[in-house]
Amino acid sequence: MNINPMMKLQDFWNGSIINYLDNPWNIITLIIDIVIVLFLIIKVVKILKGSRAMQLVKGILFLIIITWLSSIFNLRILNYILTTIMTYGVILLIVLFQPELRRALEQLGASNKITKYFGLERDIISKTKEDIYKVVLAATELSKKKIGALIVIERDIKLKEIIATGVALNSEISPQILVNIFTPNTPLHDGAVVISDNKISAAACMLPLASDEDIARELGTRHRAALGMSKESDAIVVVVSEETGKISIAKEGTLIADLKEEALKKILISNIITKRFKENDKKTIVEKIKNIKFNKNVSENNDINKNKL
Repeated sequence: MNINPMMKLQDFWNGSIINYLDNPWNIITLIIDIVIVLFLIIKVVKILKGSRAMQLVKGILFLIIITWLSSIFNLRILNYILTTIMTYGVILLIVLFQPELRRALEQLGASNKITKYFGLERDIISKTKEDIYKVVLAATELSKKKIGALIVIERDIKLKEIIATGVALNSEISPQILVNIFTPNTPLHDGAVVISDNKISAAACMLPLASDEDIARELGTRHRAALGMSKESDAIVVVVSEETGKISIAKEGTLIADLKEEALKKILISNIITKRFKENDKKTIVEKIKNIKFNKNVSENNDINKNKL
């Protein structure tokens, strides 16, 4: 017996949706439901954008559509195979994409309004800029001497686990200290420095390595570690190559290579300060508009009162 798919869709619409929408409260809950789902989808897409997991999401969406169509057109064998794959495939995906999933969940849990990355608050913007200049000076000096370096700058996602792998310092940021740490044959030169809350929190820290396919062959272990760190967190990692002396930055799973002093400074300020205060600037503009409207209303009321007198 052949079943017309369009008739099946029409029966579903008439039997389920129409009856459901008869109740006004159901319409309100449906709208709220759709808004929440859209918000979560947009948030997840933003987090996964540019990562290898994004290609996987596209593949999953394709499988979901095919599974849905196979159900409508009554393709039982195909539907059974796809349903089975999607059921057991979830466990496999969790194992394969554990770093991406962990990063996504951490970013969802991190509140930009509450968490202060790099110790940022309005009253210490100048201090943060000063610390950025110190990092840039250190990186430039290390580049001139062709001394390898890894400097991790913490943002929203806390790096306590990474800090725990190194030697705790909790010292002020200065170019001299950073250069001394990475100077060959010194006790702390091997590994990464982590900067957190305007302090050098730790040195000789171990970072997760990116897989071989994620990075060009000419780049070494430091660059792999920088990419790995930027994929598993929202940290910015400054890398100085021991072989070439070139400075690079790893952020959000991408590597920006061969940076000069000014370019390095601009990228760090943009990612650590400018983006942070965009929301605050928008709020300030809104407050100014409100004040203008309020002052306008006050002046209008005053004019009316004068006319009455």
